[in-house]
Amino acid sequence: MCEILNRIWSRPRGEWTRVLRKELPAVAAALVDELMRNTPVFAEITERIGKQAARTAVEQALLLSLGLRAGPTDDRTSRPAAVTRPGTGRVLPPIPGARARRTLFTALADDRCPPERVLAELARRADWPLPRRARAVVLTGATSGEASHIALQLEAALGPALLGTVDADLCLLVPDPGPGARTDLVSVLAGRTAAVGHAVPAPDLAASLRWARRLIDLTQPGPDPRERLLFVDDHLSDLLLLQDESLARALSARWLRPLQGLTPRQSERLEVTLLAWLESGGAPEAARTLKVHPQTVRYRLRQIEKLFGPALREPRTRFELELALRSRRLLAESRRPRPRGTARGRAVGATVHPLGLARQARVNGL
Repeated sequence: MCEILNRIWSRPRGEWTRVLRKELPAVAAALVDELMRNTPVFAEITERIGKQAARTAVEQALLLSLGLRAGPTDDRTSRPAAVTRPGTGRVLPPIPGARARRTLFTALADDRCPPERVLAELARRADWPLPRRARAVVLTGATSGEASHIALQLEAALGPALLGTVDADLCLLVPDPGPGARTDLVSVLAGRTAAVGHAVPAPDLAASLRWARRLIDLTQPGPDPRERLLFVDDHLSDLLLLQDESLARALSARWLRPLQGLTPRQSERLEVTLLAWLESGGAPEAARTLKVHPQTVRYRLRQIEKLFGPALREPRTRFELELALRSRRLLAESRRPRPRGTARGRAVGATVHPLGLARQARVNGL
């Protein structure tokens, strides 16, 4: 490196850029060799994409870090050849690798996904094999450099990752090869604030991305690093409840009308008790959840029975009451202001906890 710098500085200042461009391939090759020796993840990726592609990528990164544009000879990644659009005879120009990947990401992130044939052509140009199933990952508070590093780690574990931005959110599209994918995602993303979408066929990645971003909107980072990584799979019922807030409010208004005559404090206490009872199935279990004496729960349940009457013993009523109570809680949480200093500017609420909607409560303690 010192020899290269000496050769550059020995030239007149006006020739530095030209000499630098000439010397950069050698610098990139040396860096790739060094990284392969000392960074196992980089070595695995280089073996997959080829050493020449890795050298070109490093060279481009060096050019960008120096504030220089890639020249006409600098984009030596496997640039697709010109192709003919089927049915038209029109020759389409080749697209540089980085631009092709951005185009593919935009297509996959859009709810109006292009036809399968077009998507396959975009993937071929981007040199990103379309996986059978994939997930979206939304990173919060990460810089572009950190996101690129995460992408490299996920590539080594799961396969090629596609990095892009949606409304200032850094997002990754990663393959989901099977049951072990979650373990790999946890290993790479542990301690980071991120949301992982559900696994879907590649053409449906927009849905995985949309619900991962929605989950981020409903949460805020907790003090425990284990609470910062969220999976849509763990919050399906909560997301389903809030996919239409108008219906959620209508559900709450219909089933919680008996509580309207109470003071806000009384209403909140009975709502919390009723939800804990419906979720746990009995007064002792609800008391443990609420950290109060079981007799306190039984007293509140007698008040609830007076308000709701015998309908409370019907399974469908209990089910819809649980839906209404959870909807009201989630709506309230989603409107709590996010603490200052967080990366996203939208108002979000407290952490959403997965709850089992299908669980039928037992009528105990009334």
